[in-house]
Amino acid sequence: MHPILIRIGPVTLHTYGLLVAVGFLAGLLLAARRAGRERIPFERIMDIGFFVLLAAVIGSRLLFVAVSPGHYLSHPLDAFKIWEGGLVFYGGLILAVPTALWYVKKHRLDTWQIADIFAPSIALGHAIGRLGCFAAGCCYGKEADFLPWAVTFSDPECLARTGVPLHPVQLYESLGEFVNFLILVALRRYASFRGRLFWTYILLYSVLRFSIEFFRGDEVRGFLFSSLSVSQGVSIAAAVVALVFLKRLREEHRTAHSSQKIALY
Repeated sequence: MHPILIRIGPVTLHTYGLLVAVGFLAGLLLAARRAGRERIPFERIMDIGFFVLLAAVIGSRLLFVAVSPGHYLSHPLDAFKIWEGGLVFYGGLILAVPTALWYVKKHRLDTWQIADIFAPSIALGHAIGRLGCFAAGCCYGKEADFLPWAVTFSDPECLARTGVPLHPVQLYESLGEFVNFLILVALRRYASFRGRLFWTYILLYSVLRFSIEFFRGDEVRGFLFSSLSVSQGVSIAAAVVALVFLKRLREEHRTAHSSQKIALY
């Protein structure tokens, strides 16, 4: 809707870039606050945040370019213009996870404890970032003449189709991520084993993303088959992995808990 927030001479502030930055900072501060309660050094969370951000931006941009290479083959420098939009969440997640694991192992932190600390932050940051996506017009929806809440983009600098009522899929996903955030915060007090929050988030987001893809109208995101997008394929795989880990971690927790009871007797 408003891809350019401020333009003063040669200086341009893109709404997308600003909201992505706000989302990252909000998520990082939330994680740092939680880490303090669990007696994890503040600097560790800041370091993880920095490395994960770098990996996420690179991974999300690489996947976007990979599934829509046409324009970037003839305009390779445009691949670096991330402030204009064009980041695929799954690409960022795929590269951010091993980066975070590397840091956690290097500093001998508890992997699942750190993952659970960051899970609500990821949902919150992503929810805010998707508002930036809406402002830029990227990841736009299908035509929706019949919807009273359909959105018509008019700014010539936005990335969406202009002059046509579209599903506001960016807002659908943002709202879904805010709901995921609230679910994870509520679930935190009932989490019986470490890793539950993180894998619950992966499961929730997979279902959300798979569903929203049906309303997307931008063809550049790539398809595995005529009716199955790349993101839907990744969503299916991520949901399966999440269910496997949730089952495995729950069983490991129950086994350890039973062993402790036996030892007491």
